[in-house]
Amino acid sequence: MRLKKLVENYDFGIIQGNTDIDIKTLTIDSRMVSNGALFICIDGFNVDGHKFIKSACDRGAAAVLCMKECEIPNNDITVVKVKDTRDALAFISSNFFDKPSEKFRLIGITGTNGKTSSTYFIETILNFAKRKSAVIGTVETRIDGKKFDFEKEGIHIATSTTPDTIELNMLFNKMKNEKVDDVVMEVSSHALELKKVDYCNFDIGIFTNLTQDHLDLHGNMENYCRAKARLFKMCKYGIINIDDKYSDKIIENAKCEIITFGIEKECDIKALNIKYYMDKVDFDAEIKGKVYTFELNIPGKFSIYNALGAIGAALKMGIPIYDIQKAISMIKGVPGRIQNVKNDKGFNVIVDYAHTPDGLENIIFAVKEFTKGNVITVFGCGGDRDRKKRPIMGEISGRFSDFSVLTSDNPRSEEPISIIKEIEIGVKSVTDKYISVVDRKEAIFKAVGMAKEGDSVIIAGKGHEDYEIFADKTIHFDDLEVAKEALDNLNKH
Repeated sequence: MRLKKLVENYDFGIIQGNTDIDIKTLTIDSRMVSNGALFICIDGFNVDGHKFIKSACDRGAAAVLCMKECEIPNNDITVVKVKDTRDALAFISSNFFDKPSEKFRLIGITGTNGKTSSTYFIETILNFAKRKSAVIGTVETRIDGKKFDFEKEGIHIATSTTPDTIELNMLFNKMKNEKVDDVVMEVSSHALELKKVDYCNFDIGIFTNLTQDHLDLHGNMENYCRAKARLFKMCKYGIINIDDKYSDKIIENAKCEIITFGIEKECDIKALNIKYYMDKVDFDAEIKGKVYTFELNIPGKFSIYNALGAIGAALKMGIPIYDIQKAISMIKGVPGRIQNVKNDKGFNVIVDYAHTPDGLENIIFAVKEFTKGNVITVFGCGGDRDRKKRPIMGEISGRFSDFSVLTSDNPRSEEPISIIKEIEIGVKSVTDKYISVVDRKEAIFKAVGMAKEGDSVIIAGKGHEDYEIFADKTIHFDDLEVAKEALDNLNKH
């Protein structure tokens, strides 16, 4: 595509060259530059792309997009300057792929917890309604129910909830070409803050909740909320959890039509007559004065919130309420979300992704609802991430679990024992019923080994992840696999 077409209607200035040149690829990584590429200089947290202009030019860049004064080693290369290269990257990426998000209905889900489960819920409803759907999320990306093979398609995706801007639009383009009707995607606060999803054509946005997380990026909860609220300036309809204490701020800053859902407060879609069971929840939903009954085969109060958001989105998509009811009853478990490890020991072992204070509290309370004996919680906190939440999560586990096993969870560059000691501050402020076991496998074996009939063991923090990240290596590690191994080990003794 011609560069002048890519930047058409965008505020830019030409430093040298002209824009009537052909651009074959886009990249923000100088190592990925090839002949005819547009190299976009992003001033990141650790690396400033402006420092790699010479490398990009040497590799054959046709043009450079920058926001700072810079030296260009080759006068044949066009240089375009803008105020904000992140914003320009989002604009240009959409243009390069012919604005693919306008070719289908796009549903974005944001919030601290519940994003992944909500995408599964909505996907199930869309499948029941015979609509061709795609999902972009933390666990995997799927098109028409089939896992998308990024390597085969030549798309590089980092391990994050929302793909980077160029890769996201490449995905959208693939989905457009596959004639997908609806795309459901998780939208992280990072993606919103860093403008990864700017210029995407969101039809529906869903706000699940907001609790402490990612303060290493946002600094405080006000900034975190502000980042989440950006989604509701981009979409046509906002489906908002009114029970969340930050919902007022989300609604106040929204520029879309609002539909509210909840359990506690008055709202457009309200859950009533809730009945909790070990393996499901039943509830009624009052919508426009009428009451409809739902059965959801996933336990926990938080599952009801996820279902209500999905119901609201489905109604806005024009799907009949009776089809939504049937689809909700067909929803199966989500990988790594309150996932039961089947066994014949007379106690429950549950793997869950809970890695925030609210997430941990939710899973403990959900499990307590059906546990006759003690709740034993295994968890840790990730390294190089929000340190403030560590003692908070420790206190939550200490206060609401009957016993806690503190362990490692992707320590990254930090010493695992140092992270555990910060968690321990919160635990021992409320109880002495805990142990610290640095090795995660050993910790899971310990917890499973101490469980008695009627107890429940929660293994929290990693969920669907099948790896553990250390300072010098990343190893294969799957909580589900280790839990099964621990259960098998009991048979040997």
